Amino acid sequence: MTSKIHTIGEGRGRSLATRVTPGQAADTKQLESLLEDIAVPRPGKAGRPRKRPDSLTGDKAYGSKANRALLRSKKIKAVIPERRDQVSNRLRKGSNGGRPPSFDSTRYRQRNQVERGFNRRKQFRAVATRYDKLGSHWQATNDLIEIIDWIRATPDKTRS
Repeated sequence: MTSKIHTIGEGRGRSLATRVTPGQAADTKQLESLLEDIAVPRPGKAGRPRKRPDSLTGDKAYGSKANRALLRSKKIKAVIPERRDQVSNRLRKGSNGGRPPSFDSTRYRQRNQVERGFNRRKQFRAVATRYDKLGSHWQATNDLIEIIDWIRATPDKTRS
């Protein structure tokens, strides 16, 4: 009945990888596939595209142990707050609960850029009202809007 958009964006909220899933799909399960979809070409260099971000800022939905282990294995710094239930479970276990994961609150404030990216998408009525009923059509609409977002953000050197 509903759908979710999962996005990994760059520092200004523009999308690097997006996936549309059914509304009941868990957010935490989408991170690995989104990370696999990232491919940023290197400017001025031939060669393979960059596949690994330096850090990943996410909301609490992506803070599972599995996601943190995945990011650690890929040497990506996780900037994800710990959920309240995880904090209480860790504290309940005492010294066996382990240390809390590192968290950079200053860097986490930059997460609003992703929210701004979603707000730019919602300026298009087809996304905001969800006219498309098929997930593949909605994905295509989102892809088109993301392309427009990247084109608007790219400085036009012909106008100078």
